[in-house]
Amino acid sequence: MEVKLAKSAGFCFGVKRAMDMVYQQIGTGKKIYTYGPIIHNEEVVKELEEKGVTVLNPEEIDRISEGTVIIRSHGVERAVLEKLAAKGLECVDATCPFVKRIHATVERESRLGKQIIIVGNRSHPEVQGIKGWCETPAIVIKDEDDALNLEVVPKKEYCVVAQTTFNYTKFQKIVEITKEKIYNALIVDTICNATEERQTEARELSQAADAMIVIGGKRSSNTRKLYEICADCCENTYYVQTAADLRFELPESVGFVGITAGASTPNNIIEEVQNYVRINF
Repeated sequence: MEVKLAKSAGFCFGVKRAMDMVYQQIGTGKKIYTYGPIIHNEEVVKELEEKGVTVLNPEEIDRISEGTVIIRSHGVERAVLEKLAAKGLECVDATCPFVKRIHATVERESRLGKQIIIVGNRSHPEVQGIKGWCETPAIVIKDEDDALNLEVVPKKEYCVVAQTTFNYTKFQKIVEITKEKIYNALIVDTICNATEERQTEARELSQAADAMIVIGGKRSSNTRKLYEICADCCENTYYVQTAADLRFELPESVGFVGITAGASTPNNIIEEVQNYVRINF
């Protein structure tokens, strides 16, 4: 059986940077917190907990008075940073630079009076963080139906941005609808290059493969999108977190298995899955 791993599978730049910043803090003797899970991968979070890193939920900020709080790669609202500063807590900002760029864009454009539209998942922490940098309430749309139902204010200026891990093809479709409805719109393509590349590779690999295995955490938005892309192209597509989830049999007709992984999936898990497939399938 042929097994092929997508070139871009695994940690992206922003996630690797965030992980490096966490490991730099471990061993300093300070109490280390991450504001929410540092990345959306349960295995990584579990490993960090074993090293003394505690996941801090938003409502728990008030109960701590010392220690270092690391902002996760998804970023946070401006109000969170202000609250940490007011409490005198040391803050290490591991927000992905590409997400930071979106924060700066929406802050600037909303201050100029534009209505901000964020294309993404309303409940995703990155989108929540972006909303928190807007000077006025933002509109979040997740799909083409939302775009079609968007109520536009005549003569109002708009600025459209996207969650960095949003499906690139869907974003383009939403932009086309938006342009037809809004006369004066600034469209800023904020989907990061790594996301676009990863999705393109996943689509091409799944079109050629007899079966696809997508590796990532259950809460990983970018992994979920990879799975959706692969499932559209390949009937035998499987979503796994670790090699332990590979307790199934592939159809006898499968001769080519493609593997890809989300931006928050560490190399050791990818290697374990790849080795298991080579040996057992």
